[in-house]
Amino acid sequence: MPVTAYDLTGRTAFVTGAASGIGRASAVLLAEAGATVHCADRDAEGLHTTATLIEDTGGTARTHLLDVTDRARLRQAVTSCARLDVLAAVAGIMHSSPVLETRDEDLDRVLAVNFKGVLYACQEAARLMIARGTPGSIVTMASGAVDTGAPGLLCYGAAKAAVVQLTKTLATEVGQHGIRVNAVAPGWIRTPMTDRHDGETQARTEAAMTRMSPLRRVGTPEDVAHAVLHLASDASAFTTGQIIRPNGGVAMPW
Repeated sequence: MPVTAYDLTGRTAFVTGAASGIGRASAVLLAEAGATVHCADRDAEGLHTTATLIEDTGGTARTHLLDVTDRARLRQAVTSCARLDVLAAVAGIMHSSPVLETRDEDLDRVLAVNFKGVLYACQEAARLMIARGTPGSIVTMASGAVDTGAPGLLCYGAAKAAVVQLTKTLATEVGQHGIRVNAVAPGWIRTPMTDRHDGETQARTEAAMTRMSPLRRVGTPEDVAHAVLHLASDASAFTTGQIIRPNGGVAMPW
């Protein structure tokens, strides 16, 4: 496949969760590939930083300050795009609690952001692509948590499993319009989300994840962003309803 298959010049991408971590890295890389990138997040300062990173390297960025659980605001932001070729639905939150201690409000909050927020973005993006006759690529963000159980991650894992099912179902429904839908399921990635423990606990966790990986390291946001770019580009023109797992080999499902 020629390198030009990754060229997004003239295309428009919409990235949620773009203020930091995987979302920021994805927005920056899509811009480097030539796309005009609409960056959405509820973190105004982080959004500004991402837009600056894009513009300082000659790219074009637009920012949308919003919460992905606000369907009306998300619709307004998506439909403001003159055209839409790529959606990267990255926004998410982390919650950890044992199953027996998980409260309704914990589950509701995680599902609202990690599943409903992705659903809303997918719905609005697909509707716009269909209405304007633009073949496109929708990339959702799942997690290695869908492949194995982990203590404390019921809410997070359940929401990400729902994202996988959304991805596969939507792929079967919009393929006739030339729209591809795929998921990225990262392993342990060093981001603000995973950097939530004290220094000693964080070091122990990363050491354990490093030992589990055949590559003997944890991931970076850029590792995942390259998977997003692949799925966003013509390099994956015959790929839909799939899960790409940049996880360092920690999980190898059939």
